[in-house]
Amino acid sequence: MDRSGETSASQAELLSRVTGGDVELLNQLRRNERLTVSQLAERLNVTATAVRQRLSRLMAAGLIHRQAAPRGRGRPSHEYGLTERGRRQIGGNFADLAMALWREVRRVSAPEVRRGLLERLAGTMAEMYRPQVTGQTVSERMRSIKRLFAERNVPFEVDESGQLPVLTAEACPYPQLAEEDRSVCALERLVFAQLLHRDVRLTACRLDGATCCTFETH
Repeated sequence: MDRSGETSASQAELLSRVTGGDVELLNQLRRNERLTVSQLAERLNVTATAVRQRLSRLMAAGLIHRQAAPRGRGRPSHEYGLTERGRRQIGGNFADLAMALWREVRRVSAPEVRRGLLERLAGTMAEMYRPQVTGQTVSERMRSIKRLFAERNVPFEVDESGQLPVLTAEACPYPQLAEEDRSVCALERLVFAQLLHRDVRLTACRLDGATCCTFETH
């Protein structure tokens, strides 16, 4: 199999297995290098059994590995960390991960539960992007977001001619999601709000006939 075929296969494998909880666990390992089951359970606020189920799924996908922890008193334990494949997947396939997780959210019919999951998903996605978004001011952070999406061939522009800067998406980062459910625009707004550290409004949308999607802070 050539490299492109191998990449497609690994992405398909990830998407067939990943859940919102899995991404949270992967993010914990990305930030902390290696963690035990008990440490993961504490950070994720879930039971050790739930952690073990996620770990088994992610190890089967080749995204994490297990190694013996430094031995002290008591029973031997293990630590878990990302494999190189796991680092590539969690670091590079935001649109694919977003699509998988969004479809999971859409299966929930209760509005209040869905709203909570939407906010949680926005937090997970913002956590993925956050290391690459820098700057002290809103304008600087918008320009950083522009560069971030340019690397993914999604054009953004920052208009600083007015009293407040405006972030404009000239193409949708998640076009397949928007076609399925336009409330993905709300998800994008929540993600940008966390990255910009400001409340954000969607003041124009391509789905309403505008030429671009426009995000403004207030």
